[in-house]
Amino acid sequence: MAWFRPRESQTDILRPNGLPTQLATLTRTAVMGVLNVTPDSFSDGGKFQSADVAIAHGLFMASNGADIIDVGGESTRPGAERISLDEEIARVIPVVEALVKSEVVVSIDTMRAEVARAAIEAGASLINDVSGGKADPEMFQYLAQIEVPYVLMHWRGHSTEMNSLTNYTNVVSDVRDEIDDQLFDVFHAGVESGRVAIDPGIGFAKTVDQNWPVLAHLEALEELGQPILIGASRKKFIGELLAENGIPRDVEGRESATTAITTLMAQRNVWAVRVHDVRTSRDAVEVVRRMKEAR
Repeated sequence: MAWFRPRESQTDILRPNGLPTQLATLTRTAVMGVLNVTPDSFSDGGKFQSADVAIAHGLFMASNGADIIDVGGESTRPGAERISLDEEIARVIPVVEALVKSEVVVSIDTMRAEVARAAIEAGASLINDVSGGKADPEMFQYLAQIEVPYVLMHWRGHSTEMNSLTNYTNVVSDVRDEIDDQLFDVFHAGVESGRVAIDPGIGFAKTVDQNWPVLAHLEALEELGQPILIGASRKKFIGELLAENGIPRDVEGRESATTAITTLMAQRNVWAVRVHDVRTSRDAVEVVRRMKEAR
């Protein structure tokens, strides 16, 4: 079942309802900066574990053009073990509060309804749930009580098991259909369809080779009629693509390829890209915006 909301024109960017004014009026793809307040995230684990350092980096990304800072306290890299609810809240809430105080738009990257609640009460503007509501049955109940945007990601299982959950008949259509099922559940719970964006979950329960067709066939996701967020930044499939002598490119060396993906996604009019290096992706988005204007 497709929850179709047509674009106003070929250049219109579909975005979720309920965004702060400065995001609701953007005429380009939004740039979401990744802020992992964790010791073990795949790209920058441990770099911003201290609240003060994390806050400083969030402000730095905002000054470099991030439209949203996505604060997460639990690593979702393959193999990562879950942390306690109390630990996750302790990691993220001081960072959320400080960034909001500095007038930064914040999203909370969490699979737990109680963490989402605490972050929204601290001033966060949207919820980014990599489990798409599957990890916590109370998430949709909470969403139905509030009026903030929600990013629902394609998800088959937790980090400790997701690498064993890569069996697809057709990865493009299967991801689309499974997201459609997740959308049915969130809408059935009473959440307004216009507030929900979708994320195909690049790197989650997908082999290196399965990520590429998902990105190459975004029309399958567009059929669902929801805003789209893409989080491909620095992920393993890029490192494998750029491997030399069988050795994958290191994380820091994947930035130019990430920027290339940002450019392609902005040309495709996706709502947002989630990235580590904000400046390069924001520059790419601005180039695409200006080219569209010139047409």
